[in-house]
Amino acid sequence: MLKPGEIVFLVLARNSTNEPHRLVAASIGLAMPKDETVHGYLSEWHGFGVTEEEAGEYSEDIAAQMLASTLGLDFDINTSWDEREHVFKSSGKIIRTANITQSAVAQKGQWTTVVSGAVFIL
Repeated sequence: MLKPGEIVFLVLARNSTNEPHRLVAASIGLAMPKDETVHGYLSEWHGFGVTEEEAGEYSEDIAAQMLASTLGLDFDINTSWDEREHVFKSSGKIIRTANITQSAVAQKGQWTTVVSGAVFIL
């Protein structure tokens, strides 16, 4: 779908470490509205000491919160992701959330890098 040398638009998350046994993660979150005339949201998040699942849920939560705020959904930012996810999806305005995440544990004497990205293809 892409040609060599083509310029692409993307959201990229990257994280690196050379500290032995350090857990690193990079994640892209997605929130898609039910109404196809409204744009969705992508979020980028990277951090240390969190599992792949935790990083994915966090980036997904960020994207969903951004979309929910533009759609005028009332939610409490201090509640858990599971509670907010229920509010978002039961509203009928947010149809889907997802994430693409990578994590790794650094090995002694080696740099470790994790990358996660979403490329826009027209």
